This record gives sequence, structure tokens and C-alpha cells, in this order.
Amino acid sequence: MSSDDKITTAYLSDFRNYEKEKIKLHVGCAKWGRKDWIGKVYPEGTKEKDFLSHYVKQFNCIELNSLFYNLQPKTIIENWASFADDDFRFSPKFFQGISHFKQLQNTERETDIFIESIQGFNKKLGYSFLQLSEAFAPNRADVLRKYVQQLPRDLKVCVELRHEDWFKNSSIVNDTFDLFRQLEIGTVITDTAGRRDCVHMKLTAPVAFIRFVGNNLHPTDFTRIDNWVDRIKSWMDKGLREIYFYIHNHDEINSPGLCKYAIERFNKKCGLNLKPPKLTNVNTLF
Repeated sequence: MSSDDKITTAYLSDFRNYEKEKIKLHVGCAKWGRKDWIGKVYPEGTKEKDFLSHYVKQFNCIELNSLFYNLQPKTIIENWASFADDDFRFSPKFFQGISHFKQLQNTERETDIFIESIQGFNKKLGYSFLQLSEAFAPNRADVLRKYVQQLPRDLKVCVELRHEDWFKNSSIVNDTFDLFRQLEIGTVITDTAGRRDCVHMKLTAPVAFIRFVGNNLHPTDFTRIDNWVDRIKSWMDKGLREIYFYIHNHDEINSPGLCKYAIERFNKKCGLNLKPPKLTNVNTLF
């Protein structure tokens, strides 16, 4: 067991209560609007308006980055949700006007609009995630505390911390993670080259939310996924029942192939029966 996994043990200590629940593992990409997926992920001749209807047949979740850039009316959200079955999950990213422009202050109006709109996903709404800017340091922990405390308690949220000081041991950092745990707010674990501190392994809610950034099918991508499958299997054994594993790449043409690889490894290691995407002409190394 690595030192990071030992850190996680304390955060998993309360998860035994969830052991009898069905494991909900979601593996998907960050976006569906990819024209370069035509003939690879989507059938030849697919029109852009039909991308989502084909995406939901291939994957069981989407990390919805589009709401970060533009708020959408609830009617649009309800239309998106209508394409997916009840097991599909949308994980909308908080609007940048909340997280980056106003840095969580005086954002009551934007937050209300965001929360109202995503209610259109209804039971297909998974964990939303609040990504803070790299400039948002622990010295602003009080701003973060006030913001998350005013969120509806029934809204499932994970927070992505990016400033390097959030991953150093300090009373402010520890108090913030403890607050997340009290409120059952999750934390995003970001696995990307060059920022290994973001792989912090602190689970503060009964969910693991991983943003995996690949290196365009470099052999280490597969090794890293294998390590995640082993780690998540051990967390499941300790009671964890809800997992979101979102795969990114600089060139997103490579993300569906890594998703397929991850799903097949999860199925084999964890005894699951998730449906891998059916891909054509997508490069992989397996």
C-alpha cells in the first residue's frame, strides 16, 4: 500500500454503511461534440445534432464541461437528459462566472441559475464539480467554506482544488477537508502528468471522482489506468459504491479508446459487467 493509499484509509472509514448498495461505476469522456469521432465513435454520416443520442449509447456518463462556459436554460438540460436512460449520469461543471471570474463571491444569482438549470437532469444528475482556479489558495479557505455551506445539502458536489498549497499539510487544509467530510462534499482527484500533488487520495464523501488526463496513448497511460483499477477495487472492498472515472486527452480522439480499455479492466478486476463502447478505426495499444 502506497503512502497516498494510507492517507485514504481514514476517509474510507465510514463507508462500511454502503457495502450492501449496488456498485455504480461510471466511465466516460469530457464532451460529446466531437466531429472527429464520426466513423470512429459515431456512425458514418452522423449529424452534429445527433452526437449526444449516439454518445449515450456508447458510455454511461459525461463530464459536462460545456456548462462551465455557458449557462443553459432548464429546457435545454431537460432535452439533453431525454436522450439518456436512467442509469446514465451527467456531471456538470460549475459555471466559470462562479468559480473563476467572481471566485465564489457575490455569486448568488449565478449559482441559483446554475442549480435550477441542472435540475433538468432529474435523476440522471450525478455529482457536479466545482473547479477552482489555480490562483485560489488556502488563504481564501473562508470564502470556500462560506460558499459550500450555502449550497443545497441535497446537491451532490465535488470540489477540484488546483493551487499547490492545498496539497501541503496545514491546519487550514485539514480543516477544509474535514468540512467537506462533514457536509459530504467530495473532492476531485486529478491524475495528470506534471502535477502529481493533485493525486491527493482524500475521499471526503461516499464517492470517488477521478479526472484522468492521458498522454495520447503513451504506454504509461495503460499502466496508470491499471493502477487505478487496482486502487478502486480496494476502495470498493472497503465500502465505496459510487465512482466517476472521466478520461481526457490533449487530442480527444484518443479518449474513447482509453475508456474502452478502462471499462474492460474494471470488468475483469472488479467482477462488473459494464458495456464497453463499440469503436471503429480508433487507435489503441491493446
